[in-house]
Amino acid sequence: MTTHGRDKTGPFRDDEAKRRTEGEVRANRAIRAEEEREPEPSGEDQPDVDRAPGTTLHGGTPPGMTAEDVEIRTELAQHLGRSIYPARRDTVLDTLRRNHAPDRLLDLVADLPEEQEYANVQDIVRALGLGVEDHRT
Repeated sequence: MTTHGRDKTGPFRDDEAKRRTEGEVRANRAIRAEEEREPEPSGEDQPDVDRAPGTTLHGGTPPGMTAEDVEIRTELAQHLGRSIYPARRDTVLDTLRRNHAPDRLLDLVADLPEEQEYANVQDIVRALGLGVEDHRT
């Protein structure tokens, strides 16, 4: 049996704290009825919070891709999953239809060469002539 030394918390208290905050964590917002117990937002005279002071954050679009390329690749990955690879165009189209993909994805994939085999979504995106991540930068 482990001892906690002078620490006042133990497994029982940890479980109790978890039980008390479970609803708030699930709701992803405060659930207290007493307003005075709610955390207060920053005041008007407080500075805005900067996640990376002194730097510029770049996010969402890897080098070599546009925001539209990222969106298309993400949608394809969501509708195709991993289990179909390696796959040819007909398999990709059938999977997209079965997973109720938007018509614009079906139209894009319909233009792929019939006999080429694709190892992953990146291969499909590359074959569509869209940008892919450039790891050399």
